[in-house]
Parts: sequence; structure tokens; C-alpha cells
Amino acid sequence: MEFERSSGVLLHLSSLPNEYGIGTLGKESYEFVDLLASMGQKIWQLCPVGPTGYGDSPYQCFSAFSGNPYFISLEKLVGYRLLSEQELPAKQPRACRIDFGRLYNERIPLLYKAFENFRAGKSHLNGDKVEFFQLQNREWLDDYALFMALKKEHGGKSWLEWETDLRIRKSETLDFFRDKLSYEIDFHGFIQFLFFEQWEELKTYANSKGVKIVGDMPIYVSSDSSDAWANAEMFMFDEERRPVKVAGVPPDYFSATGQLWGNPLYNWDKLKESNFKWWIDRCKAGLKLFDYIRVDHFRGFAGYWAVPFGETTAINGEWLPARGYELFSEIKNQLGVLPILAEDLGVITPDVEKLRDDFNFPGMKILQFAFDSAEPAVNFLPHMYPINSVVYTGTHDNQTLLGWYKAAKTSDQNFAKDYLNAKEETILKDFIRAATASTAVFSIIPMQDLLGCGDEARMNVPSVASGNWQWRFDFDDLSEDMYDFFKHITKLYNRD
Repeated sequence: MEFERSSGVLLHLSSLPNEYGIGTLGKESYEFVDLLASMGQKIWQLCPVGPTGYGDSPYQCFSAFSGNPYFISLEKLVGYRLLSEQELPAKQPRACRIDFGRLYNERIPLLYKAFENFRAGKSHLNGDKVEFFQLQNREWLDDYALFMALKKEHGGKSWLEWETDLRIRKSETLDFFRDKLSYEIDFHGFIQFLFFEQWEELKTYANSKGVKIVGDMPIYVSSDSSDAWANAEMFMFDEERRPVKVAGVPPDYFSATGQLWGNPLYNWDKLKESNFKWWIDRCKAGLKLFDYIRVDHFRGFAGYWAVPFGETTAINGEWLPARGYELFSEIKNQLGVLPILAEDLGVITPDVEKLRDDFNFPGMKILQFAFDSAEPAVNFLPHMYPINSVVYTGTHDNQTLLGWYKAAKTSDQNFAKDYLNAKEETILKDFIRAATASTAVFSIIPMQDLLGCGDEARMNVPSVASGNWQWRFDFDDLSEDMYDFFKHITKLYNRD
């Protein structure tokens, strides 16, 4: 499809300021949309918005289709009369890191209370509307709600540790638990209604302000997910539903042992037999939520690194071919032109480039990479960008721009200043200007770089299990000087 020259900001929903511990779909999201629009920005890019598990990573969700209950606005629940003001938790300082443990202990009981009030008929919500949502989404929602109920029944254990009859989804066993856990199942169906109701309202508002939302779609699902449990035939599992091979990436500059992600790998032949139905359903769901979809680890659609299950590193893997060309052809055939951005970082080979270019998907350019002499990347310099690309100063996986610059070699700093015609005291602005001025169709700046944050604001350190995804900010952190500068260059370089 044709993409319109524009710019925007990368900020996960969780990082928004809110007095109850995490950013939500409440007033802070609307304030952020207003901020973007006032600066001439047309894009808000998010990380995945699904329900997170161990490690709190949005890239390891319990479902590829569902929404994160933490993002439900408590203030809106008061407006629905599902909760009272007195039942809300104690307010927290707005610009603090997320305490996921506290969040779980406070938020989940409140959601149960809201569910109880709904069942008791105390709210404004239309029960028929809730029922209609559940009926419309039953193909994924029924399995997800049962999966979450079963996880609670099993003390949070992964489905891979459940008893055999549940693991292999014996029909009589499933029927027994559907009856036994009906309350819990209904709870999760209701919570998903709340999430999607609030999401639709926010997206409608954003679009009315000229702001489009870029959502993130990981190529793989979590091993502990309703997707893997309910669709085991789609993955490399044995007859006992145990993984045979799992996902990762081979050793590279960033890691001598590679990265062992552990996600189940697709059985592409089985996916082909169903005409890629699960993937098409997933894209349909994504296009209801987002205006554009950023596909994470795009190279895995051309070929993927398969590691035997049980390995402790990703060293002993092998490259295997995927069926990405057939998949995207079928998606295009059924859904039309695809508003997809390809995360084409890592080991990119000609077949990956061909897959990306044949479907006209914009690839990614990371400005930090252009000046790193440890792994030179000339094609990340702005004068090398094809128009059909998306430039970032950095991503959620990188150091912040200021953090990177302070840690860079003097020679790399000097190269950046020379190339950008920059001064030490204006280096952040000069990086942001270079991205905005580039020919790339989209220019997207992480919020941390607009705020001038160091690595204390880094969102994620890959392969580090804890301490990630916690950063938050306050609107007052954005200086008037940076606001004016960003608004000015957006107009100057025809991105508004």
C-alpha cells in the first residue's frame, strides 16, 4: 500500500502517567493523543498489548488475540458504575517505575469486584452488548478464557505441566472443566469486553485527531499461551504436546551463544493445509486494533533458526525454510493491501529482502546503528535510505539515544557529529532532525529520546529476564524547547 510521509512517537501504553501504577486506556491516553496532534505527529507506535506473564514482557503474552487487563482504565470503570471511587487503590506518584507485583495484587481483585457488580446488575453496561462481543470473538475467546481459568486452577503453571488429558485437550475433560470453572471463564470473557470497548473508543478518538496507531505483532506466540495449547497441530510438538524445536537466533555480535527465546515454532506444512487460517484470523484481529502492523522478527517468515528443545543456548540450531511468501500472498488475497511494517533487523539475507520488497513492506532503519564502528552499517546512514522504510533513532530494545552516545567510543561520537554537522550540546536534536529530514516515509522517535533520558529509562535489555518494561514518564518531563523543536522540524520536513 502507499504510505504517507509522516512522523510519530514510539511509546508503550504502560509508560503513560497514571496515578494507579501503569498507563491505561483512560484519560492519559487521550492526553497523549492530543500532545501528538499538537506537535503535528500522525503516528503512535506501541509494543504488543496482550496479557503478559512471567517477566512482564509484552512479547510473551498468554494470547495473540486478547488484551492486557492492566490497561483497562479504573476511572472508566467508575464511570460505568462497575466500581466506586472509594474502591480505587491508593494513588501513587505518577512518574515512577511499574511495580508489577503490586499491580497484580491490587488490580486483579478490583476487576473481580467489577465483574461481580456487573453480574448484580449495578452498572450502566448493556448485557446484550457484552454477550454480542463474546459471540463475535468466540473463536479465540472461548479457548483463551478456559485457558486462563485452567491456569488459575493449576496455580499458574504452564499448560505444558498440566495433566495429560488437559494437555492433549481430551473433549470430556474440557467439558468437565468448562462446567467446573464457568464463573472464572465468564470473568475473563467480561474483562476482554472491557478492554476492547475502551480500546475502540481510544482508537476512534486518535483517528479523529489524525493520529494512526502502529501495533506490534510478534511472529511467535509464547509457549505458555492459549494459542499454543488450543492449536498444537500448528506447532513443532510431539504427540504428547511437548516442543520438539524452539525459536531463537544464532550467535552474533550481540551474543556469542545466540538468543534462545524458547517459543514454539510453526509447522508450516500444517499451516498451509488450513490455507493459513490462524494467521489470517490474527491479521484480521490486528487490523481491528491498529491502523498499521509492525511485524516483529520478519526474517523468520523467510527462514528461521530452529533449536532442539532442551538446549541451554541457541548455538546448536539450524536454519529452516518458512512459507512466508505463500502466507502473505494468501493474506493479500483475502484481506487486500497490507499496512505492514517489517522489522527486518538481524541476519538479513537476499531471500528476506525479496520477501519484504515483493510485498512492498517498509523495512526498519535504526540511526544508532549507523555510527557503531563495532558493527558498521552503512545502509543505516540517512543518505542511504530507500523511501519505503521507517527510521527510528532507537527501539524498545536499544539503549536510549543519550545512553548510547555517552557510552560510544570517541571515534564513533566524532563520526556522528561530523556526519550530522552536530555539536555536543545539541546532539539529541541533531539525531532527531536527521531522522525527520530523511527520505524514509515514516520517522518515529522513542519518547525517551524526546525527553533526553539516559539508560535509566531504557525499556528492555534483550536476554535479561527481570527489571524490564517498567519505565514511565510524566507529561511535564517534555521541555517546552523540545516540544517547539519537534513541532517545527515536523512541519519543516513535510511530515505534518
